[in-house]
Amino acid sequence: MKTLIAAAQMTSTNDKHENLKRCEDIIARASGFGVQLLGLPENFAFMGDGDDGVLPAEPLEGPTIKRLQACAKQHGIWLALGGFQEASPDKNKHYNTHIVINDQGEIVTRYRKIHLFSVTLPDGRVYNEAKSVMAGKEVVVCQAPFFTMGLSICYDLRFFGLFSALRDKGAELLLIPAAFTAVTGQAHWEVLLRARAIETQSYVLAAAQIGKHNQNRSTHGHAMIIDPWGTVLAQCGRTSHLALAEIDLSYVKKLREQMPVWQHRLLAKNDHV
Repeated sequence: MKTLIAAAQMTSTNDKHENLKRCEDIIARASGFGVQLLGLPENFAFMGDGDDGVLPAEPLEGPTIKRLQACAKQHGIWLALGGFQEASPDKNKHYNTHIVINDQGEIVTRYRKIHLFSVTLPDGRVYNEAKSVMAGKEVVVCQAPFFTMGLSICYDLRFFGLFSALRDKGAELLLIPAAFTAVTGQAHWEVLLRARAIETQSYVLAAAQIGKHNQNRSTHGHAMIIDPWGTVLAQCGRTSHLALAEIDLSYVKKLREQMPVWQHRLLAKNDHV
């Protein structure tokens, strides 16, 4: 069975109202194309610079997710909300949480980002996600009517063990939303996405942030959809907001039968992450 999916691309800022309005516009547009599953990028609701004094975290029962639940129900579309600042028990930190909402507006599952980004870029900028984010511990898959989805967020992309664990749990489509920096994205984004698709013989839906968000943050963009052979089926340009493609699970099944690499693994399957 073929399913139309879409990866969104946007430029979020610290203005939550405008970000959510843009999300709603993208959702309505995707629905108009007949999309059944839409992925939004990491930080879709809020992208601060760390110095603006804004505390964006909310519980999943808060107004932001409720607003998007209503939007999903209105348009009859599944949403993968790729990275939301979920309130945690530590008042100084939040979870970076990937939420899946079904076409009835119900939260189906959530994944809290395991691998937290820490890097000093060649231009001297420093990113340390662990300063404000509490790491998750659980590997999460989600069963939808059309396929089994494996959840991740951005920096997780660099850790194959997570995606191997997702494949072991039955994932056929990998959700990899991101806000990859302009520098690392240009060098590694597409290469790593295609590698994860090929290694796990899975489709990849990779929503992305793009452009200049504030004086401290610029992202690479290039939201895309990739098939299990590693072919890029659709990709956003610098100004487009949706990458759309039909995916076919019979192709996943056929490829995994013809090239049964998972049966040929010799190393232990545990301790993936």
